Amino acid sequence: MTATRSGAVDPATRSLALDLAVTAVVVRLRSGRRWLPEVATLPAPLRRPGACFVTLTRDGALLGCIGTLEPRDALGVDVAHNAGAAAFDDPRLPAVTAADVEAMDVHVSVLGPLQPVPVAGWDGLCRAVRPGLDGLLVQAPGHRATLLPSVWQSLPRTEDFLDALWRKAWLHPGRWPAGLVVHRYEVEEFGGPARDHLPPAS
Repeated sequence: MTATRSGAVDPATRSLALDLAVTAVVVRLRSGRRWLPEVATLPAPLRRPGACFVTLTRDGALLGCIGTLEPRDALGVDVAHNAGAAAFDDPRLPAVTAADVEAMDVHVSVLGPLQPVPVAGWDGLCRAVRPGLDGLLVQAPGHRATLLPSVWQSLPRTEDFLDALWRKAWLHPGRWPAGLVVHRYEVEEFGGPARDHLPPAS
């Protein structure tokens, strides 16, 4: 079970965030236009700067996952932007369809701050990582990748998690090139069926 931060997003705000995510997908599916909420209409927790990832799945299969690692917009805007991008702009996967929206689940992962992991080698990182809790960002000259804490559910062994992160960054697992740095972060994750958050038909 993946551990997450608690208490940052209350239940009502979680539900509204999922409304925003699904609306962004549905509006673009219906009209082809990108949709973002007006910041002034958002409750205070979603007006504050925030960073998130939005993951879309159908029957456990990935439909798209896009996110931001550091705050750049109001959290509600970031949720809507990343939901639309996950549905239609993830280069690994085809765009979602109307049938997908009726059957898919939406997951929002609200990120805490990036924190450097003060290690200088692979073995030290293996000891420092907190399985089930840490999301990790690895950066080296010409290389960058992240894995969310939810990935621990499928890769519970630290070595397997780090191997996958290194490969995603096009690095050789176990190698530690000059200039490599690692940051960790925690998330608050919530989600549900898209059909429970559909906007009214226009």
